[in-house]
Amino acid sequence: MQSQQMIHPVILSGGAGTRLWPLSRELFPKQLLPLAGERSLIQDTALRVGGRGFAAPLVVCNVEHRFAIAEQLRQSGIEGAALLLEPVARNTAAAVAAAAAYLAASGAGEHDCLLVLPSDHVILDGAAFLDAVAKAATAAQYGHLVTFGITPTGPETGYGYIRQGDALDAAPGAHAVARFVEKPDLATAQAYLRDGGWSWNSGMFLFPLGALRTELATHAPGVVAAADEAVARATRDLDFVRLDRDAFAAAPSISVDYAVMEKTSHAAVVPAALGWSDVGSWSALWEIGRRDGDGNVAQGDVIAERTRNSYLRSEHRLLATVGVEDMIVVALKDAVLVAARDEAQHVKAIVDRLRKAGRSEASAHPRVYRPWGSYETIDLGPRFQVKRIIVNPGQRISLQKHARRAEHWVCVQGVARVTRGEDILTLRENMSTYIPVGCIHRLENPGAEPAHIIEVQSGDYLGEDDIVRIEDSSGRS
Repeated sequence: MQSQQMIHPVILSGGAGTRLWPLSRELFPKQLLPLAGERSLIQDTALRVGGRGFAAPLVVCNVEHRFAIAEQLRQSGIEGAALLLEPVARNTAAAVAAAAAYLAASGAGEHDCLLVLPSDHVILDGAAFLDAVAKAATAAQYGHLVTFGITPTGPETGYGYIRQGDALDAAPGAHAVARFVEKPDLATAQAYLRDGGWSWNSGMFLFPLGALRTELATHAPGVVAAADEAVARATRDLDFVRLDRDAFAAAPSISVDYAVMEKTSHAAVVPAALGWSDVGSWSALWEIGRRDGDGNVAQGDVIAERTRNSYLRSEHRLLATVGVEDMIVVALKDAVLVAARDEAQHVKAIVDRLRKAGRSEASAHPRVYRPWGSYETIDLGPRFQVKRIIVNPGQRISLQKHARRAEHWVCVQGVARVTRGEDILTLRENMSTYIPVGCIHRLENPGAEPAHIIEVQSGDYLGEDDIVRIEDSSGRS
């Protein structure tokens, strides 16, 4: 048995969640959304391991999501988190290998552990989760690479399965892994449930740092070499660590299951009933949601009449249904999805068609997130555009000017400090100012609450590229 180890949560946030379109989109995917409560999935994941003897989390994320993730962690009171930015997607093996290399370079010991957690899963039983981690930690002290197996609740064909082997005497609650199986057909899944001793593969792991790096070097040397080089050549960008693009791109795009777990002789599994879901489709959200007497899960402004066993969600306006059953209806400002509940897994085909057509609805919401906050277009016409701008407390946009448009700003909530040429103005609610074409200007929030500004643009060109940045704390040119 090894000495007591520190557990480092490694939160993986690289997915796009296309099966939950239109709510989940490439630039703001499902892990950033409040799908199962008031907090986003990544906030819930981080808070699940916040304190409680765990180290500060390390988030490995898509570079495009970095500001949104950093802001959500800040809002949740998560302190000390490090964000490791993936320049390209290379699946979970490269992400985990990069996290291991970063932690090793940061002074983590070889007996310390990585608790690898996808950011887009729901776990309803937090106490059972912590109990499973404790069991896995005991197995990890003996050099095992541990996966968490979910006790099946039905013959699910969308998950991989793990066959439990012999119990590990030194680690009660843990078993050797006898076999990994890819997604089975229905008859096979039903046989597994009758047989017992099988778990769903959750994609969550506890790895001793030294053992993981040894197994990666043995079974996936190309992955670990690329990850090590990407970390060695990484650069700091504000509060982020950017992995070197060329080095990281050289890593094979394979899962950590395939790279290590299916090949190592040290794999172990801790079976657990966690109230777990990977939230892989709208029907999965219906399964875990709070249903009313008619079997409906309703969120937002919804009126359901003669409606049964449906998932109904509205983000911006009244959604009313009459006489429907087993349906998914999701209404957003710019898109509405209507699908049979048992066909919800095919929503990805809609996203593929939108991408082929070059439509923005495939990747972006009307609200665009920036380092300082967000903006959303609320009206657009010939020679004018109206936006709602939200500047977070203590943040500011770049010092900039425009060659072809003027702007009128109205403060509708909070306090805004405005640089307008040589003047510094303070706008409170119901106050406004005008920014002429070519005038150097900046908007910032000196207050403790978000500042909401209505911006009216006018001019012969209103594109986002009509910006000359004089100075920018976010490092953009």
